[in-house]
Amino acid sequence: MDRPLHIDIGICTFRRDSVADTIRSVDAQHLPPDVTLRILVADNDHAPSARDRILACAGHARWPVEYIHAPAGNISIARNACLDHADADWLGFIDDDEVARPDWIAQALHTAAMEDAQVVFGPALARYPEQTPRWIRDNDFHSNRAKLRHGKVETGHTSNVLMRFNGTLARNQRFDLDLGQSGGEDTDFFFRLSESGMTLAISEKAIVEEVVEPKRLRLPWLIERRFAEGAHYGASAPGSRAMRLGASLAKVGYCGVRTVGSPADRTAAAFWFLRAVFHCGVSAGSLGRTRRAAYGKD
Repeated sequence: MDRPLHIDIGICTFRRDSVADTIRSVDAQHLPPDVTLRILVADNDHAPSARDRILACAGHARWPVEYIHAPAGNISIARNACLDHADADWLGFIDDDEVARPDWIAQALHTAAMEDAQVVFGPALARYPEQTPRWIRDNDFHSNRAKLRHGKVETGHTSNVLMRFNGTLARNQRFDLDLGQSGGEDTDFFFRLSESGMTLAISEKAIVEEVVEPKRLRLPWLIERRFAEGAHYGASAPGSRAMRLGASLAKVGYCGVRTVGSPADRTAAAFWFLRAVFHCGVSAGSLGRTRRAAYGKD
């Protein structure tokens, strides 16, 4: 190469001490020799509450760490601030409660090269505390993985992504401010990139990890999250909403039958019940965007 390949990694944070561990894990990446890195941290709090923490991390980092105050209480504002400040060949995102494995970026770049992809998603794997109920652990409800639908990757999440940036359509795209408190802004964003012609791929080896908080190990939390995920998909996916609504209602019925048919297997019953909840969300989203103020409260 005539010059190094430059990568910016965006981290959006809102009152989480864990962002320091996230920064350290990105700074410690084992990168190819022709790759340089910068870390952009967008603080979405009203006051610049994370500034001192971020600057302290910057003082010990190998790579530049840039603090951006991007208020307030709307995650799309913070994500767009990262887009506005980015000036890189590739731009990645990771959440402020995750840590990246040392080969995270290298694995994503490898997949991009092998599959000629412009956007690469990796798994965000849950690390469960000891008290986690077996039906949650066995179903691995809290891990986040991009999925193939109809043989292709249609969308994904900012919890683990690396995308080609400068010189691509991603340079001028922005996250929808109307979705910045309800969630689903990343699903919508990557659907738009896919529809614009950018190629999306999955790297199973480009891994980040997240310790699951005990308050998330509850069925009501999972119900709310699964319904919201379905609603985001239903509202953002291209194609006929009427057909999507009909298909999702049929899937609700199927999943309901499977739930009732698994009374002795709590793990299977939980899987099918939450699949039914997801498709209920798809149905709701197909009828129009839901307004759920979730960001900033967990």
